[in-house]
Amino acid sequence: MSAAPPFLRGPRVHLRALSEADADGHYVTWLNDAEACAGNSHHVFPFSREAAREFIRSNQNRQDSLMLAIVIAESGRHVGNIVLNQIHPRHRSAEFAILLGDRSVWGTGIGYEASLLLIEHGFKALGLHRIYCGTYANNVGMMALAFKLGMREEGRRIEAAWKNGQFVDVVEFAVLSAAFLAV
Repeated sequence: MSAAPPFLRGPRVHLRALSEADADGHYVTWLNDAEACAGNSHHVFPFSREAAREFIRSNQNRQDSLMLAIVIAESGRHVGNIVLNQIHPRHRSAEFAILLGDRSVWGTGIGYEASLLLIEHGFKALGLHRIYCGTYANNVGMMALAFKLGMREEGRRIEAAWKNGQFVDVVEFAVLSAAFLAV
């Protein structure tokens, strides 16, 4: 099965539909990588290729979720996933999440470029008013990305998640369409 064509295009990255074929690539390796998943809720149980295929199948054609593969434009290499979840048509809001599994792109701005593409799509094409995310308080990279995207810290849920044998705070961020599109 060949990869889907780009859905959103940026200078260095494209976002395309996630396909079952992605489960045969590095996707499963990322979900089983403690360092790649240090800032998220994955890496609790081993993740199999079949579980990845089922997850991808269950998320295709949903109207409340837009999950896309992040690929390097030049090579087509799949380096992570990005999603708008819990798209709520009445409240015009959605939850944003990103996983950069390929360590070679960490710190290169690839995640930022992919995030800009998806968030702009959420506001302009989906008509969203508010996009939000939450992350562990020790996830410095995600917190920096949220601020760089123009998100504001809305609050902190004290010891709201169990990670690596301890409770950690979850920091909540959001950006409104007017603020994001004004930049």
